[in-house]
Amino acid sequence: MVLEGEMDGIGNTMQKKAAELERLAEVLVTGEQLRLRLHEAKVIKDRRHHLRTYPNCFVAKELIDWLIEHKEASDRDTAIKIVQKLLDQSIIHHVCDEHRDFKDMKLFYRFRKDDGTFPLDNEAKVFMRGQRIYEKLMNTENNLLQTREEEGKSFERTLVASEFIDWLLQEGEMPTREEAEQLGRRLLEHGIIQHVTNKNHFVDGPLLYQFRMNFRRRRRLIELLHERGRSIPESHDSPFCLRKQSSDGGNTSFLSVSPTKEIKVSVGVRRSSMSSSCGSIGYCSSGYYSSSPTLSSSPPVLCNPKSVLKRQVSPEELQRPGGPFIKKTFTIIGDAVGWGFVVRGSKPCHIQAVDPGGPAAAAGMKVCQFVVAVNGLNVLCHDYRTVSNLILTGPRTIVMEVMEEV
Repeated sequence: MVLEGEMDGIGNTMQKKAAELERLAEVLVTGEQLRLRLHEAKVIKDRRHHLRTYPNCFVAKELIDWLIEHKEASDRDTAIKIVQKLLDQSIIHHVCDEHRDFKDMKLFYRFRKDDGTFPLDNEAKVFMRGQRIYEKLMNTENNLLQTREEEGKSFERTLVASEFIDWLLQEGEMPTREEAEQLGRRLLEHGIIQHVTNKNHFVDGPLLYQFRMNFRRRRRLIELLHERGRSIPESHDSPFCLRKQSSDGGNTSFLSVSPTKEIKVSVGVRRSSMSSSCGSIGYCSSGYYSSSPTLSSSPPVLCNPKSVLKRQVSPEELQRPGGPFIKKTFTIIGDAVGWGFVVRGSKPCHIQAVDPGGPAAAAGMKVCQFVVAVNGLNVLCHDYRTVSNLILTGPRTIVMEVMEEV
């Protein structure tokens, strides 16, 4: 049995493999989310052609229209590239397998999961198993996921390995402890879970583990075209920042308002949704640093580290009767890359910046507002991690209650 230091022995090989597998997982999860949305929208349905019925299929041209209408792609060429990615990964296929390239025409395509032809290799099976276990944990009442300490540090939403194995046995996921432990090791090797300090492999015992993948985060389809690694350092102050655009063009203005109400326009990147580990609400990334959202490699840049607030207020001050704050409620419908606002701070969080061209700005959100509730859940006493996770794992349409100083 190998414990402390085993991950060092495995070294970079496991990390590279985990990165490759994680990219595969993102494609699988993104494709499945799209499939469910298309079924709900009745884009996928039984269709007839030349007296023959083709069940559970969609028309290529109609899908491109739908992607643009729902702001998953800015134009038809981008939409075609996105769907081609799904075709290349065997997520979808032409109903008669006559076209290897996705064509913006009146051709029938189908998700392989809808006709039982999805190639279930060992990698895909592990991800699907991990997703099912994750959803079962989220949907059932249990005390498995808790804030716990290891090596003197506190970690949120952790699993104790031995308790996780007990749960797998109780739920009938695995027949023996040995096989359950092997499943845990496969989940770790595929980047689905991790040891809280990345020092140990999965082993039946008291060590703590967390899910690395948030299967419920709504993926933006444009992410399929961004295959760079995710090595963005985390700041304990905020996972959100404004970023400078690389010199290859495509600039846009990202509006930030200082505490003195003066408007300051800084150069920002095109709105780009990052992956789940970044904890992004819309268009920003984890920490004060970020790589370019394009496929080109530009160095990380330091940006917008200072809070726009004149002073931090307490939840009690915000809720004091007769105080200088008024409550406002916004309904924000996310577009293809998010909601378009930047959150910082803790207890309560505040709006650090708002994309003037994004959904949040259109709804009336402004900087320096304090976040009171998200989808009916009071978050005054939570930090940005809790608030961002609540938004990212929720529906595309969010209801935000904020307090604004009058």
